[in-house]
Amino acid sequence: MFELFTHRYQGFDPSMGVPVRITLAPPRWTLPYRLEYRVPELAPARAYFGTERATFESAYRAQLEGLGVEELANQFQGIAVKAGDLRLVLLCFEDLAKPGEWCHRRMFASWWQERTGAQVRELGSLGPAYEQGVLL
Repeated sequence: MFELFTHRYQGFDPSMGVPVRITLAPPRWTLPYRLEYRVPELAPARAYFGTERATFESAYRAQLEGLGVEELANQFQGIAVKAGDLRLVLLCFEDLAKPGEWCHRRMFASWWQERTGAQVRELGSLGPAYEQGVLL
């Protein structure tokens, strides 16, 4: 069974697991690692980019509910099998070390834990102590 983590593109290191893109577009700079896998359904829809956090989170959670745990689990398991590593690191751009910063990767992590009971830890300097509050 796969294990999920989150992090940002700039902080990822291949020793952490398999990098998985969950953004609409890939980074525009050259990464020091290969970014082969993606789950485009986890990228927030353009329709609610730029909205306030509560509106964004409500729309994103509705998007996740539409996908469902089973569909996502199947995709994650497929990536883990292809990559030969059960540790999947879901990546996006935001630097959560900056005060007031938030992002969809942690919204997903909260939603996934609520639905499955499995914790999705943030890697890097914020480490497992980081938890983004839920507004809804």
